[in-house]
Amino acid sequence: MSETPINHEIVLQKIKENKLNNVGTATIREIKKLVDTIEKASGEKFIRMEMGVPGLPPSQVGVEAEIAALKNGVAAIYPDIFGIPTLKSEISLFVKNFLNIDVLPECCLPTVGSMQGSYASFITLNRIHKGRNKTLFMDPGFPVHKQQMKVIGLQWESFDVYNYRGDKLKDKLESYFSKGDISSVIYSNPNNPSWICLTDKELQIIGDLANKYDIIVMEDLAYFGMDFRQDFSQAGKPPYQPSVANYTENYILFISSSKVFSYAGQRIGMMIISNALYKKEFPDLLEYYVSENFGHSMIFGTVYALSSGTAHSAQYALAAILKAANSGQLNFVEEVKEYGRKAQIMKKMFIENGFKIVYDMDEEKPIADGFYFTFSYPGLSGSELLSELIFYGISAISLAITGSERIEGIRACVSLVKREQFPVLEKRLKWFNKNHSN
Repeated sequence: MSETPINHEIVLQKIKENKLNNVGTATIREIKKLVDTIEKASGEKFIRMEMGVPGLPPSQVGVEAEIAALKNGVAAIYPDIFGIPTLKSEISLFVKNFLNIDVLPECCLPTVGSMQGSYASFITLNRIHKGRNKTLFMDPGFPVHKQQMKVIGLQWESFDVYNYRGDKLKDKLESYFSKGDISSVIYSNPNNPSWICLTDKELQIIGDLANKYDIIVMEDLAYFGMDFRQDFSQAGKPPYQPSVANYTENYILFISSSKVFSYAGQRIGMMIISNALYKKEFPDLLEYYVSENFGHSMIFGTVYALSSGTAHSAQYALAAILKAANSGQLNFVEEVKEYGRKAQIMKKMFIENGFKIVYDMDEEKPIADGFYFTFSYPGLSGSELLSELIFYGISAISLAITGSERIEGIRACVSLVKREQFPVLEKRLKWFNKNHSN
């Protein structure tokens, strides 16, 4: 073995202690735990790119509102399952201001992070029609969504959307929808992990086919407004965050407060159900719930069973954040543009040291610089590359666990990499390239 920044014996020992047969296929949390133990044993700090967590301070307006709510005693009171009225109204207004979509406050629900929203939706949507119990994943995607499906015991289909951009998407989706066993489809936009962004043309294809086959679309907007090639920051003014909601009423949107508002620790997100879907009745729901009404079953059936509501004080925090955004006092997009600036610098470092960007285009346009980027190194699979990079003090995750068909790739998150670490990153990348370029 060539000399590397991190001691080989320590790395191998910690891999063994963590019972990882293959570092390259480890989950996000397994990689995090491994790197934590290597850092502690070696005394060397890693360039941490495995976790998709915010690297900026939390929205101060939210912190202040939550403190005030706690001082007012809300911690002693159960919140309503469907959310406090002020938050529901602010979510509805936020959706109007930044998506230009009209949704009633009653259809806007706080959830314990977007992950609870997706979990509740997987459960409910795969019960609305007997015999239609599969979700289609437009991959690559968030690995934990499939873990949720496994825990529930549900089936899914998947394909790598990068291979079917533009007009190609229609035939690909129709090949799945026409089989009659798909209840729903899920994707993220901007995409985790590839950072590709679906175009309005592609969103219209999804919406039109959802109407044709009565499919419910779950749109994960965890990185709301973070395609920095356009300015989505002005309340009530175009351009608006692109959404399938412009083309179908068969939708559920998930909006996270974790990244765009840097409020991950309080585990609060938003589930927005279209007015039509919320009020729609599905007789097959009666096998599991007391009502055939979708909104009632989602709230008083599934969400109630999962958590009996979302943390009370966090709802006041999010309401205050959204109110500031809706009134124009908070430019939440401007606050997170640092991710894009860091990504531009880091991608350049990787490219200059022999690496290649894997997902690099949105049809004919280069992808945006943002929260994530993907890279590969000639001659190595993604699994092999990740296993090697651990010895160089660089952590990420393999695209293989995201449903990507580009098994040579790795996903990097820029959020936790500090600018003062850039010289260390560049040094380690040069070291890696020197050892592997022969």
